[in-house]
Amino acid sequence: MSALLAAVSADSDLFVAQNVFFGIIALLMIGSALKVVTTSNVVHAALWLVLVLGGAAAQFILLGSEFVAVTQVLVYIGAVVVLFLFGVMLTRASMGDDETVAGEKRVMAAVVAGLLLAVMSVALIDTFSDDRVVIDEPQLVGTVADSIFSQYIVPFEAVSVLLLAALIGSIVVARKD
Repeated sequence: MSALLAAVSADSDLFVAQNVFFGIIALLMIGSALKVVTTSNVVHAALWLVLVLGGAAAQFILLGSEFVAVTQVLVYIGAVVVLFLFGVMLTRASMGDDETVAGEKRVMAAVVAGLLLAVMSVALIDTFSDDRVVIDEPQLVGTVADSIFSQYIVPFEAVSVLLLAALIGSIVVARKD
């Protein structure tokens, strides 16, 4: 009986620690996401985006999905953000503070963001209010990797070709020759 109580206590301590880390990472992601949309420097916005995407990878690690976390880091942080930075730097976008963007459109952006939050909240609550996740049996390990490299290999490769085409396109547009 005492061994059962010790196991339950250890599980509840782990559960509390996961919730605490989830909260810390979520607050970090929310703050970084706000900096992405409020900073006037495009390069700094991309770097804040790296922090948001890294937080998403950390959340996947908390869920026990290490493969998805590594894929998040490699694909989004390693490829998409680098591609975004190449595009910004090759098209000679303003790197400093741009005062023309600051004023008139922030109110409309806040209204649209509030409406989007309300619609998404109502949709999620209406869709999932009565659902509960019950896990009675162990989950299969390796199903994501098997699906990506067997059933979904063609879309996976199509996305990589699309990213390569976007990189080449940004270089062609930026060149003056």
